[in-house]
Amino acid sequence: MVNTVKAGFASHTPNMLSRLEAKKPSLCHSEPLTAEKVRATLCVLKGILTSCYGPSGRLKQLHNSTGGSVCTTSQSAVLLRNLSVTHPILKILTASVQNHVSCFSDCGLFTAILCCNLIENVQKTDLTATTTIKLNTHLLNFCTSYLRSEACGCRIPVDFSNTQILLCLVRSILTSKPACMLTRKEIDHVSILILRAFLLIIPGNTEDPIILGKSIIVPLKGQRVTDSTVLPGVLIEMSEAQFMRVLPVRKSSPLKVALFSTSLSGDFSDLGEGCMVVSDGVSLENAVLDQLINLGRQLVSDHVDLVLCQKVIHPSLKQFLTLHHIVTIDRVGVMLMEPLSKVTGTQPIGSLGSVSPGSYGSVKDWCSAKFGWKHFFHLIPNEATVCSLLLCNRNDTAWDELKLTCQTALHALQLTIKEPWVLLGGGCTETHLAACIRHKIYKEPGSILQDDGCTQAELQLIAEAFCSALESLAGSLEHDGGETLTDMKYGHFWTIQAGPPSVVNWTDLLSRCGCGVYNSQEELSWSFLKSTCHPFVPQACLPHETEEIRPQSTHSLTLDCLTAKLSGLKVAVETANLILDLAYVIEDKN
Repeated sequence: MVNTVKAGFASHTPNMLSRLEAKKPSLCHSEPLTAEKVRATLCVLKGILTSCYGPSGRLKQLHNSTGGSVCTTSQSAVLLRNLSVTHPILKILTASVQNHVSCFSDCGLFTAILCCNLIENVQKTDLTATTTIKLNTHLLNFCTSYLRSEACGCRIPVDFSNTQILLCLVRSILTSKPACMLTRKEIDHVSILILRAFLLIIPGNTEDPIILGKSIIVPLKGQRVTDSTVLPGVLIEMSEAQFMRVLPVRKSSPLKVALFSTSLSGDFSDLGEGCMVVSDGVSLENAVLDQLINLGRQLVSDHVDLVLCQKVIHPSLKQFLTLHHIVTIDRVGVMLMEPLSKVTGTQPIGSLGSVSPGSYGSVKDWCSAKFGWKHFFHLIPNEATVCSLLLCNRNDTAWDELKLTCQTALHALQLTIKEPWVLLGGGCTETHLAACIRHKIYKEPGSILQDDGCTQAELQLIAEAFCSALESLAGSLEHDGGETLTDMKYGHFWTIQAGPPSVVNWTDLLSRCGCGVYNSQEELSWSFLKSTCHPFVPQACLPHETEEIRPQSTHSLTLDCLTAKLSGLKVAVETANLILDLAYVIEDKN
């Protein structure tokens, strides 16, 4: 027996209207960040996110105690979507990061961890929220201006006539997602495919603005990653029976295509709501079938070679078209309609009435294809601005993670068209930026203060909190207890294994910096990341080999998308400012 209880009423009383529950007063919490419980919760969230960061980040397994699927990931998009947070402060933080990821795909963990670091560090200064927000904003503006300036020492231009920097960017994204479970050889293979897919969707004309095509990721689970491939056009999955029935077509001219978004099944449920008046003795089924056959006759007379339908095609119409050597593919689904429209160069037909000659599209060719255990109908376009990335991986979990990573990499490549620059990764941009801020505060504090009522002492406190947040973020890349350092020439990030001897020659222990640009043989001096050192001017000159983009030197570079990282930096600081400015949290308990 199931009891239905309406909210706000006492279910055990016969006269329910007389037993209305009294409205509970709202709970008001002042200075929410001072509460130990809130700080502890924020610290736990930061710990979860930090442990996922970077190529050696630890995986997280998310599941519900009542059952359901288990999710294994280290990506912020999946992690935050499956984490249930209840406190308003955590909701603000996670919502900000999720919004950033939905727009830029990359740098979600960077954004979330930096925001947590800023909140934690600023609280230790005991400065007012107004002062903190002003100075944080000034430092953010300095960082943004520097990273966009020609003087920036941690960004590299993207040359689209040379693919090495783009390949390094894709490899960096794939390497940072350990749940994909890829070997180095597999990373190289998938990186090349992603770059090829990106280049295929760039139109051949040079119109401004450039309208990119579309890349479709087609799943093939249970196969080797190296079986993945990319093809121009669209792959439509079909059954083995359909696969055997598809007739080869040999024509030198383009093949005419009719693309239908409406159902061709003759089902009355597709006609929508309303009244239908039927004369006595008229068979609706026969009338609709006659209309479908008439449509088929028109397609034959218009010399159509291929009929594609989003929904179902009636068996009689299918048979009629097949007899006239027209290939029919139905149930292609709504997700493929936009790519099919791009490939065929026409808009979908939405009615069963007479089809105008201008409603047809065309393709260069088609063929049947088999990959693994799946059969596909391969539609080859006249001009390739749509491609299919056939993506393989060993199991469902690894494939899901790889799919999301490939989408992130494709999006990052697209962002480089608008801003053709990449930032040095591996923690080097963060430590370099921290060195620049410290030197700026030491030499020219007035250029940041801007006569807004803040003192130089306050600026130094907030600047140190800001720099420490950046350096802690870089240090989060080390998960095995190793030591983290920065060099005193370029301000790059370095790591060594845990437990080095007390007297040591650093050059014997260090190999390359986090981004891979510099090696330890360049007469450098180092300092532990959290130690106090005199401010210095980090040199901005990159070595010649990165500018010449030689394959042997750039293969190991770790890079980040400039646009995504700048947005992440902005979101992190602005979200931290918003949370630090919260004076009250009011909760309605009704």
